[in-house]
Amino acid sequence: MRLIHSTAGALCLGIAAAGSGVARADNASGAGDHPNMLAIGLYQVSFRVHADDISGPFTPAGLNVRNPSINTLYIAYMRRLSPHFDAELALGLPPVTRSVAKGPAMVGSVPYNNQTIATVRWLAPNVLLKYYLFSPDSMFRPYFGVGVNYTRFESRQVTAAGAAISGGPTSLTLPVSVGPVGNVGLSYHPFDRFVVNLSYSVSWVNSRLTTDTAGILRTSHVEFNPRAAVLAVGYQF
Repeated sequence: MRLIHSTAGALCLGIAAAGSGVARADNASGAGDHPNMLAIGLYQVSFRVHADDISGPFTPAGLNVRNPSINTLYIAYMRRLSPHFDAELALGLPPVTRSVAKGPAMVGSVPYNNQTIATVRWLAPNVLLKYYLFSPDSMFRPYFGVGVNYTRFESRQVTAAGAAISGGPTSLTLPVSVGPVGNVGLSYHPFDRFVVNLSYSVSWVNSRLTTDTAGILRTSHVEFNPRAAVLAVGYQF
């Protein structure tokens, strides 16, 4: 899946020139007869985290976090609005992300750098309006889309390592994030009803991380900036 992450843009550009003149294998003249599509596939999500250093009482300088990449199930419903426009509701099996400490090797006598200090489950649907190039009968159709991302952070858990660094049992809050999302992709139509999609999305997700350790509050503003590569198969009906 990491190969998808680096090649999605090149595929969209390289195949576009050929796709405009290539008809579908089965000459699906009734493209408008199947305006709905359900798709399933795989998300590969990486993060471009920008976070303020964690601040608060009894907190050394230079404490920060990062989020490793994750894979999760992709599920989407698409509705054709016209020959060139689709609306999409994209979901994923809510993944568990890890917050990994970034900074000094030790905080006092407690290991810090590269320790998993918290885990969070993301509920993050996207709503997109997508524009397709070429005609509905083309076998290959590049597209791009814009929309809104809604991210709710559930099952927020501070690990034993995180509690040790914080100085005791600790709770974690992250408010809901709402922001824009952009998407580019390539749709391949080998048959009338089946579609293969390859896409790449960039979302703006940010929140205010707050931890509470026996009334001692520590905070950081975190921009997660997830990038999602998707390979999926859809069925039109």
